[in-house]
Amino acid sequence: MLFSFSDGTVDIQEKLADFMGVTDADLPTLRAILPAKMAKYRYGGETDETTSLTTEKVGEWIESILAGTAKPHLKTEPVPEDNSGPVKVVVGSQFDEIVMDETKDVFVKYYAPWCGHCKKLAPIWEELGEFYKENQNIVIAKFDSTANEAEGVDVRGYPTLIFYPRGGAPSVNYEGERDLEGFKTWLSENAETVKDGAQKDDL
Repeated sequence: MLFSFSDGTVDIQEKLADFMGVTDADLPTLRAILPAKMAKYRYGGETDETTSLTTEKVGEWIESILAGTAKPHLKTEPVPEDNSGPVKVVVGSQFDEIVMDETKDVFVKYYAPWCGHCKKLAPIWEELGEFYKENQNIVIAKFDSTANEAEGVDVRGYPTLIFYPRGGAPSVNYEGERDLEGFKTWLSENAETVKDGAQKDDL
């Protein structure tokens, strides 16, 4: 385990803090990362109890990380006060609750706010959400990957579109046409909640 100090006032240190999910309000804080897994850890869990730092406690924390028993720390935005729009906003802390809900088909757009392709897709994604808004068994969602993280999700490019089938079947990366008709046709062939007649519409 390599130890280092960062004060977050230089460009590269600011980028490191952003990557680790550290804000000014968190300081001082002790974090760790396992680069091979891109897993990040926060000493003291969500309470960030740096006032209790001792050599022994830090050693125990490191041992738990290396042993794989420590729980990774994942970035998350606050839960939206209103999430009633046609496209469900997913934040890190609600990922399992919304995306991994096995009672529904869930189609997620992983995006970055600065991404040009994401901006171009945004109105089409809203149209898709609007089209399926009356079907309570399918969720059209979006996940800002620059501000949120979820365990097991490793997005390498934006936008990345992943479909999570009802019933807990493995997720599927969408590789089809990125237009409204392409999405609707693909879902009519792959989403059980659409194929079983839950969505009444002539595609």
